[in-house]
Amino acid sequence: MNWYEIQNIDEIDSPALLLYKERVQQNILAAVEMIKDVRRLRPHVKTNKIAEVCKMMLAAGITKFKCATIAEAEMLGMVQAKEVLLAYQPVGPKAKRLLSLVQTYPATTFSCLVDNFSAAKNLSDVFSSAGKTVAVFIDLNTGMNRSGIVPSKALELFHQMQTLSSLTVVGLHGYDGHVTASDLQQRRQASDNAFKQVETLIGQIEKISNKPLTIVAGGSPTFPVHVKRNIECSPGTFVFWDWNYKTNYPDQPFEYAALVLTRIISIVDATTITTDLGHKSVAAENPQPRVHFLNASDAVPMGQSEEHLVLKVPDSAVYNVGDVLYGVPIHICPTVALYDKAIVVENNKALSSWKVIARDRSIMI
Repeated sequence: MNWYEIQNIDEIDSPALLLYKERVQQNILAAVEMIKDVRRLRPHVKTNKIAEVCKMMLAAGITKFKCATIAEAEMLGMVQAKEVLLAYQPVGPKAKRLLSLVQTYPATTFSCLVDNFSAAKNLSDVFSSAGKTVAVFIDLNTGMNRSGIVPSKALELFHQMQTLSSLTVVGLHGYDGHVTASDLQQRRQASDNAFKQVETLIGQIEKISNKPLTIVAGGSPTFPVHVKRNIECSPGTFVFWDWNYKTNYPDQPFEYAALVLTRIISIVDATTITTDLGHKSVAAENPQPRVHFLNASDAVPMGQSEEHLVLKVPDSAVYNVGDVLYGVPIHICPTVALYDKAIVVENNKALSSWKVIARDRSIMI
């Protein structure tokens, strides 16, 4: 029996999200082994969104986490993670929601990102009104051009933020998501070039503050590069892995730990079959193929709608209506967010399910 096959598959309706617990554990331990010092590992939980997976990380000695939403931050507070960085600049109601997290989960130290003085002042005012302070990381734009302040202007922002009594600048954050080369040497060179600006800024700020800064950088693609630096690393996809990263980053030791289950619902003609894996069951932001099937490697996606995926195959006669296909998504992170629960598989048996609790925009706060 292949590692991904499930003996009691008839008990699981499709489409479904499958988690292979042993492989999740192996991926967590592989990340710890890569960085050596677990105190420098700050996984991003935007991939898994599952409290039980976060508990597995805690059991492996990981105490620091990164997240993108208030719900993900609350999930981490619920499992009593020691440190949580909301890798997002809270604007509008999010500032008050962050304050509520701080008040509701005192066992967890929360921090967030800022990249401009206006947002920083508003955040400070919100916390000041409650007699609280919050730690912040200055978000740096190191080349992705998505968020963050350019490093050359960050020192001025640091000076401005010293006037805000309810904020404490504790570090710098940089996400180099634009560094995607498959070749590790090219990735290293691009990451090193981007990080030079950060190193200069670190020296400038630490000279003024006389305090060491915490640096949080990178994602899964540049994880092998940043582990060599004396900084905190924040990969996320590593915990489940997916087709895109497995194909493009063979230098990394992670394995598929999450799949999608689908069934053939119709045999259209001699070379066409249809499954129940539509847009609402696998991440659809990429062009086809959005999924590859481990037990039907020659099946090619031809069309997809909300609840259907049409596949071209060499010979549809080898398939029957009701046959199960096990798929590896191109992008696992948004795929997970499409499911309210994940089926947990151990030793080729589906034994339980875990709620994808942080797929919602709000849990309680």
